[in-house]
Parts: sequence; structure tokens; C-alpha cells
Amino acid sequence: MFTNVEHIGIAVRDLTASTQLFATILNRDAYKSEEVASEGVLTTFFQVNQTKIELLAATRPDSAIATFIDKRGEGTHHIAFEVDDIVAEMARLKAAGFTLLNEIPKQGADNKLVCFVHPKTANGVLIELCQDRGAASGKV
Repeated sequence: MFTNVEHIGIAVRDLTASTQLFATILNRDAYKSEEVASEGVLTTFFQVNQTKIELLAATRPDSAIATFIDKRGEGTHHIAFEVDDIVAEMARLKAAGFTLLNEIPKQGADNKLVCFVHPKTANGVLIELCQDRGAASGKV
């Protein structure tokens, strides 16, 4: 079951400058930065109450974020929803005709298991399913 919007991902060219920009806009510091080497991305997270903003910058030119920025420029990249059982939600969405970009959950940023739904099957919006790794014990 979907439980809430987990975060909104924003693709940026310069993570340092964008982190400073969002720290000023949100009037708070980022709570976490990390690299997800498998995806070729550096991330920085902000949180305002229950809302998280993830800034994403490419670490290599063939990454999905680099490709996105080359095609569309900086901006909203995806909306992530927290789910309580990512495997069950993946199966449900696949059975409903959605195209998943990965067949099994993979490690994402912020200690999450993630799966992406192709934007062509979701009105042009890249949807990310997220489940906390601690909540996924024994399920994946």
C-alpha cells in the first residue's frame, strides 16, 4: 500500500550551488548527502516536516540524471512514494499494465529499496516506489 509522498527528486547541474540555493529557500541545512555509485549520482536531502526534497547531480555523463538534464534541463525529475511492501506494489503495478524500470527492488539513497515506474505509462511522470530497508527485512 502507498503510504505517503516520500520525496520529490530535482535534477541539478551543480550540487554545491543548488544545495546552497535550497538551504536559503527552505531556511535550513540539508540533513544528508550521499553518492549512489550504481546510478552515477550524488544526492542531497532536505526535510521540511514530512516533506523531503532530493537534489540529484550526475557523477558520470551516461547516468540517467545527466541524460535527463541534457534533454530537459534542470528541474523536477521524479516523485517518490513510500510503500509498505515494495515487492507487492511492483507486482500489482506490473499486473495493471505499468512498465517497471527494474524487475527487483534495488538499493537507493537514504537507506531505501527502490523501483521506478516508466513515465510513458504514468502520464509522463517518473514514479519511484520507496521502502525503508529496515521495514523490508525478509521481504526481498
